[in-house]
Amino acid sequence: MNAQPEVSTDQLVADLKTVMEDAEALLKATSTLTGEKIQEVRARAEESLRQARVRLTEVEEEAMRRAREVAEAADEYVRENPWQSVGIAAGVGLVLGLLLARR
Repeated sequence: MNAQPEVSTDQLVADLKTVMEDAEALLKATSTLTGEKIQEVRARAEESLRQARVRLTEVEEEAMRRAREVAEAADEYVRENPWQSVGIAAGVGLVLGLLLARR
């Protein structure tokens, strides 16, 4: 059995943003350093950072697209099955009310 923790897309995006901010701070902090090796490392870091920004934008756009699809599917289901939707909403509300009342 492989017990891997589930990580949300939001958490991955937040972590990637943090890494990017840290990389930007590191690049700024080393901007006054000179030498061929440091310039190579800076160039690679800047390219990696650029690629990470592109990928982050793609991930955010994909997440938004999926959210719109889910919302559209839910909207379509509710329009096709209004009474069933009301029943489901009432059931969920009842369960939430019972759970909150136990606190």
